[in-house]
Amino acid sequence: MTAGVPGRERDVRRLVDAGRTGLAAASRRAELAVPVTLAVLSQAEVLLRSTDLAGGFAALLLLGLASTLPLALVLGTGRLARSGAALALSLACVLSLVPFGGLTVAGVVAQLVCVYVLGRAGATRLGGLLVLPYVVIALGSHEQLTRIVAVLVATLASAAAATGIAHHVRSTAQAHSATEQAFADTLLEHAARGERARIARELHDVVAHHISMIAVQAETARLTTPGLPADGATRLLAIGDTARTALTEMRRLLGVLREDADTGVQRQPQPGLGQLLDLVDASRDAAGSSTRLIVSGPITRLDPGIEVTAYRIVQEALTNARRHAPGAAVDVELRYGDADLALRVRDNGPGSTAAPSGHGLLGMRERAAMVGGTLRTGPAPGGGFLVEARLPVTSEEAVALP
Repeated sequence: MTAGVPGRERDVRRLVDAGRTGLAAASRRAELAVPVTLAVLSQAEVLLRSTDLAGGFAALLLLGLASTLPLALVLGTGRLARSGAALALSLACVLSLVPFGGLTVAGVVAQLVCVYVLGRAGATRLGGLLVLPYVVIALGSHEQLTRIVAVLVATLASAAAATGIAHHVRSTAQAHSATEQAFADTLLEHAARGERARIARELHDVVAHHISMIAVQAETARLTTPGLPADGATRLLAIGDTARTALTEMRRLLGVLREDADTGVQRQPQPGLGQLLDLVDASRDAAGSSTRLIVSGPITRLDPGIEVTAYRIVQEALTNARRHAPGAAVDVELRYGDADLALRVRDNGPGSTAAPSGHGLLGMRERAAMVGGTLRTGPAPGGGFLVEARLPVTSEEAVALP
């Protein structure tokens, strides 16, 4: 199955490339169709007006072509060729107006498109240069009709150039804003990576070192203390095992923080409800008191995110019970339902209404909220402390176990 994935990716790439090639070809055809259409219209207009034109019929036919066809180069070539084509087109339009008095509507449209394209490309000086001859003609011509046409063309060309310039300014601003945003995102990403690396170093140099020392000292005390009772040896063994488990979790966390995918270290899978009994047994050995796991409902395999959330909530609740109610019996209840997974961790200690100084309860609430669940903590009826959570389970997530 996996061997076919690269082939499908290549097929998708070929389809995308073919689509891009097709769009580019269609764009080039459209760019060519505009000046060709205008050229045909200019010839038709000269032919229709042949009886009204004083002279230079053949010259006007040629000028009609020269005032429209160069638009193809203006629309689809580089800067240098575009500038030359724009100057040639404008010169043909001016010569059609003066001295022949036969500037066609198609030529005017080509002139407007030309100055708009130049303005959109940022060639504002060249666009202004193309408008200038019409201003001169409007001011210096003795023919009233010629002056009117020159004023009209100069006004429309100025508006077209201004529209193109506005488009250019807006596009440039958007591109600049996108570049700045990408640069800011890059800086934030580098800063986040640096902070993760710093946290990883601190965890490795300080926390992991101390946890390792706890494991070593517990093992040393168990093996070298003369006359150590069996119960004490069991507790020291549990301390060592817990410390080594914490080191394993720490190494996995360090691997995530460093985002080092090339280290070749295989990360351990996240714990789930299948490891809950081991967690309860470890807590019982460490606390030396009764800790029970009570499961009800049809046991199902849930989404890994739900399972690791439930496991971490129980783990934190057991840790809090050992810290704030040492020696108290703890019951862990797990109920599988059709719509949710219910957790209850209750100890029979004295209980406390004071908020713990750490972040354990806040972390449990955040974990439950991240998967759409709820968590409630507080004194239990009849004494002790209660942690109760409900985590949503959809029918697609739940898979009954044999």
